[in-house]
Order: sequence, then C-alpha cells, then structure tokens
Amino acid sequence: MAALVWIIPLIVVVVLIVVVVIVWHTYNELVRRNVRAQEAWSDVTVQLKRRADLIPNLVESVKGYAAHESAVFQKVTSARADALEADGPAQAALADEHLNLALKGLMAVAESYPQLSASRNFLQLQSELVDTEDKIQASRRFYNGTVRDLNTRIQIFPNTVFARRLGFKAREFFDAPDVADNAEPPAVAFAAPPAPQAVAEPPKPAPKRSSKWRLRRQP
Repeated sequence: MAALVWIIPLIVVVVLIVVVVIVWHTYNELVRRNVRAQEAWSDVTVQLKRRADLIPNLVESVKGYAAHESAVFQKVTSARADALEADGPAQAALADEHLNLALKGLMAVAESYPQLSASRNFLQLQSELVDTEDKIQASRRFYNGTVRDLNTRIQIFPNTVFARRLGFKAREFFDAPDVADNAEPPAVAFAAPPAPQAVAEPPKPAPKRSSKWRLRRQP
C-alpha cells in the first residue's frame, strides 16, 4: 500500500510532463510553420504590388496608339483596383484571375499595332511584366506549399487537440478557380432546317392513238 501511495502520484507527474512536452513541441512547431507562411505571403504581396505598379505605364503606352480602346483600359484599371483592395489570399487570388484576363485583352490590342509592339518602351514594360508574373507564380507555389504543411500539422493528432486552444487555425490558399471555367457558355440557337420544297412532277405525255384507229377514221 505504501508503494501505491508513491506510484500513483509519480504516474500523474510523468503524464503531466509528457503532456507539457507535447504541447510545448506542438506550439513551437506551429509557430515556426506559421511564421514561414506569413513570410511567404509577404513575398507574394510584394510581387503583386510590383505588377500593379507596372500596369499604369503599360496602359499609357498602349493608349498612345489605341486611344479609342477605352473599354479595354477601363477593364484593366478596374481589375487593378480590385487586386489592390483584395483582403486575404482567397480574395487576392480571385482578383488576380480577373486582372490576368484584363491584361490578356490589353495585350491583344497591343498586338494589333506593329509599331507599338516594336516600341522599346513597350517591350521593356512587357518584359518586366512577364518577369513579375513568373515571380508571382513561384511565390504562389511556395506559399501554398507552406500553407499545406501548416494546415496538415494543425489537423493531425494530437496537434488538433491543442492547435485551436493555442490560437492556430488553418490558413487560406492563394488559389482560385479559373474565371474562364466559371463563365457561362454562350447560348447558341440553331435555326430550324427549311422545309423541303415540293418538286413538281413533269407532265405525263398524252397517250398515243393506235394506227388502227386512225385507219378506221379515214374515208
């Protein structure tokens, strides 16, 4: 009995130490992964801001040759404003898709003017834009990878028991469905085929009278 009096408190103390060690290790691991995800998102926002700064100069370059394309310029300007005002990765990803579509329309207009396409200023802006787009894609992949690792750590056992109580929650991915895939397909109306016209039958030839009848009628 005396041994049990010491064993039970010892077991309780060991269990408490194990729980504390697990919580301490879980907290530090989640902190490291959360900080890495925050740094990755900061890199994404830097590249998005860099692209947003390039767009006004690009629009002005195209406007100098195609001032009448006001609808295209307005679409790009509006999409850029939405991208700058986006709050969080999910909204930023959706705004990014809209902006990419608007920029494709702007580039299509630029290709219609050979002098603009050969302009040194336009070529430089286009090169910087392509470089920035590549960096955005690389930053997107890295950020989504860090978020996937963090979210997995939060959801596995026993981390899931302590994560929310320690103030950690799953982060959003910087990813959105393709806007073109969500667009409704254009309605196509098929006209009814024309009714077949009745073909007039050729007149039947009059029956020939037999020669015998003609002979009888002769006087």
